[in-house]
Amino acid sequence: MSAAGVALMLGGAGILLAASPAQAAEVSYRTECIPPPISGMPPVQGTTKVQITAPAEAKVGDEVEVVWKTVEAASKNPDVIDLEKDTVKPTGTVKVGGAATADLKMEGPRQNPPIPKNSPMVLPDMKGKLKLEKAGEITLTPDAYNINVSKPMSTDTKCTPKETVKAAATIKVTEGGGSTGGTSSSGGTASSGGGTASGGATASSGGTSTSGGTSTSGGGGGGQSDFPGKEVTVAFACKSPGPASINSKVTINAKKNGGSYDLVVKTAKGVMDSPAALPAGALKPSMAVLLGGADKGVVPVTGPPNKDPLEQGKPVDLPDMTGTYKPGASGKTTLSPGTLTIDVTLGGQKITIPCTVKGNAAVSLELDTAAQPGGASGGGSTGGSAGGSAGGGDAAAGGGGTDPGGGLADTGAADNGGLRALGLVAGTVILLGGAVFTFTPWRRLRGMR
Repeated sequence: MSAAGVALMLGGAGILLAASPAQAAEVSYRTECIPPPISGMPPVQGTTKVQITAPAEAKVGDEVEVVWKTVEAASKNPDVIDLEKDTVKPTGTVKVGGAATADLKMEGPRQNPPIPKNSPMVLPDMKGKLKLEKAGEITLTPDAYNINVSKPMSTDTKCTPKETVKAAATIKVTEGGGSTGGTSSSGGTASSGGGTASGGATASSGGTSTSGGTSTSGGGGGGQSDFPGKEVTVAFACKSPGPASINSKVTINAKKNGGSYDLVVKTAKGVMDSPAALPAGALKPSMAVLLGGADKGVVPVTGPPNKDPLEQGKPVDLPDMTGTYKPGASGKTTLSPGTLTIDVTLGGQKITIPCTVKGNAAVSLELDTAAQPGGASGGGSTGGSAGGSAGGGDAAAGGGGTDPGGGLADTGAADNGGLRALGLVAGTVILLGGAVFTFTPWRRLRGMR
């Protein structure tokens, strides 16, 4: 990307960096990639080549964009199946060092050309935004990354460095009137592509019960900081292997935090019965909160995994889900429950169950917002998606809606007998359609009742 291109991009977000030409540097490092457990394949040893682009100079208080371009992934698509267009989504981490220390979360869209069997992986660029809060030289070093493939079943290939990686870029930060004390990262910014919204969430247009909500003065508000939402009743339609439907009360609360809002989404107790005995940490919920009125887009919120084991047939209480809403428009903005996603991880394999809202969106909260640079308005998808998933910050949460038909992770291991067999099963699954979950651990556990 040219220096002018970076300056224009950041200038559009309200950040003036026209006098700071961008720099791009490439580094290579030995990498180990772990295929998904379902493949039966051994770890893959390879070389990752990454180009990091960032402004050469900036000032304290600036928020700069960092771009990760994967020149060469350490693993390739093995000789098993062809990967379809827009099924691959990368996430990763850039280590920030020098004058400040932080882990900058990077995220790319689910966007790729068709990738034939036995050919190099083609990954879209990942992006992240870094707030500069201290003068000095800051180094940017690529670290671990994850490759999520959404079809024929959702799987992850995790790649980590096996040697010390050299810094790929340096930003000279000068005093500019901002606060001192470090550098903060705002996580990966998911550029739209492949139907992916910010944080991997795909919006739903659903919602039931009454409209309305709580009107607040969130833009100024005479000092008000807490904005309680209205409890609304929502009916969710879930895809197999989850329950056919979930009916729950949902409340969206907000707390002003500078120019943004910290969101807390609460659901009713006992929203569903556990179809199997699940260990602690196996089930994790997330949701795509829908924005309406003045602002547009979605806000991903996520909850922690279950603390205690879940008994088969017993009611499940979902934990509160949290996230941050940064307004992209000024005016009255509504917040409504969107797609609820339940992720279950067993034996290293992840099963994603999307539950979309039936009917019209129910407004739980209304805020009087003030637009912030890089805010939500106009970004992401706001239409319905039967398979949409609110991925949130979890690297394993694939954006762009999770197809319950799944995805096969891809590596370049020489011994791909186990994965080839799985590929034949996947082909059968595609032909059988709804029979896909016959092969999942969730289905096997349910069969033990």
